[in-house]
Amino acid sequence: MVAGLTVLDPGVLSLVQDAGRYGVGQLGLSQGGPVDCHAFAWANYLLDNPANTPLIEITMGQARFRADHGISIAITGADIQPCINGQRVGMWQTLTLNAGDELSLSYARRGLRAYLAVRGGWAVDGAFGSAATVMRNQLGGLHSGLGEQVGGLPLAKGDWLACRPHALLPRVRGVPTRFIPDYDALTPLALLPGYQFDSFSSAALTTFFEGEYTVDQHSDRMGVRLNGPSVMSKQPGIVSEGIALGAVQVPPDGQPIVLLNDRQTLGGYPKLGCLTRASLSMLAQTRPGKIVRFYPAKLTDASAQWQAFVQFFDWIESVKTLIDEPLGDRGS
Repeated sequence: MVAGLTVLDPGVLSLVQDAGRYGVGQLGLSQGGPVDCHAFAWANYLLDNPANTPLIEITMGQARFRADHGISIAITGADIQPCINGQRVGMWQTLTLNAGDELSLSYARRGLRAYLAVRGGWAVDGAFGSAATVMRNQLGGLHSGLGEQVGGLPLAKGDWLACRPHALLPRVRGVPTRFIPDYDALTPLALLPGYQFDSFSSAALTTFFEGEYTVDQHSDRMGVRLNGPSVMSKQPGIVSEGIALGAVQVPPDGQPIVLLNDRQTLGGYPKLGCLTRASLSMLAQTRPGKIVRFYPAKLTDASAQWQAFVQFFDWIESVKTLIDEPLGDRGS
């Protein structure tokens, strides 16, 4: 029989995510994928999964699952205090669920999003080459959204997540402490200046980099809205153009918005630049009401940091098929 998990309580928002949907922006489709690629990559790495293996992104915790066979799992990201049959277990390490075991996740104490991976990955169909759930596009998740199916749905009570057959890991593996982020730390976020950077005056840039911004409660997977000192551009509007992951756009009210994985594909607001992938992972774990700061980063430093990440996790090779595959062949 195929092993899997039954969803007893999906919590606030639980979504199937893989590394994301590439090469579909011209169709108006969002990238999707994990907003915290650091926690996502470690969850799969602990289980010997390729970096693109689908897992579950759980926002705020408060979810429960029941295993029907023995499986190896890992939980990373926000501190959701996992319990197996009522007994606390560790995060950022591998765990074993036996048949009938109940996994319960509490309200996140630190951070915002946790990642639940299973060895071999959750057996879900893809849409346009990816299982990533994008609710606004109605794609991905347990139902791909191709044909007559309705995709893009979060997990619901009673859903069953099948996983690929695998041997249980013989011993516990854990992430070294130095690689486990402190989500409560006021870590400055690295901004790579973009080509519209010069449309902001020196005074406006000083305001931005010396200011403190509070994460707005209306933030989501499309973008993080910030409240703080207004940053006004000398170029209040531009012709709509493609938007990169992590772009920091400034609407007319001067309150920056950092665009995330489920962002719209086009936008007409001037942009300060883009956050680095490492800073995006930290921002994705910053809860509403928390304060963030920014600093101007050097491209050479950000590039070296990202290269080290993709080489360690073999990220590029894992998602290479998504990038190279002709668009007409997607929709597995």
